[in-house]
Amino acid sequence: MFKLIKNGQVVADQWKTLTLAEGDTPHSVKLPVGPVLVPLSVWQARRAELIHREYEHGWPLGVWLAAEESAKEIGRDIDDFTVIAVEFDKFSDGNSYSTARLLRERYAYQGELRAVGNIGRDQLFYLRRVGFNTFLLPPEQNA
Repeated sequence: MFKLIKNGQVVADQWKTLTLAEGDTPHSVKLPVGPVLVPLSVWQARRAELIHREYEHGWPLGVWLAAEESAKEIGRDIDDFTVIAVEFDKFSDGNSYSTARLLRERYAYQGELRAVGNIGRDQLFYLRRVGFNTFLLPPEQNA
């Protein structure tokens, strides 16, 4: 399991992050058991099924937004997510900072907001300022 920095503490990551392998589609990818972070495309394709799964089994649901995806795409669904992960695809990417700020201020998201991808320890202060409270550092960095 990956280590997260969550609210200033290093904790084990209990979430499974669903990715689409070659040949998978948002409609065909198999959903794992338990808490899952799904890509935006899977959320959009299987929204009703994911909500039903959450209520039927009590498994928390999260979504992750790629760096080029917007908070607007999940704005009306914000209350359905326990975790929202926002990806940073490169060190200098500013879009993900804006996404976090919008999620907190415009959409009033109160849950876990997770920074993932190409982030470094030197960015944590700034990430926290825009609303992130959880950070998944790359494996080569010591949490």
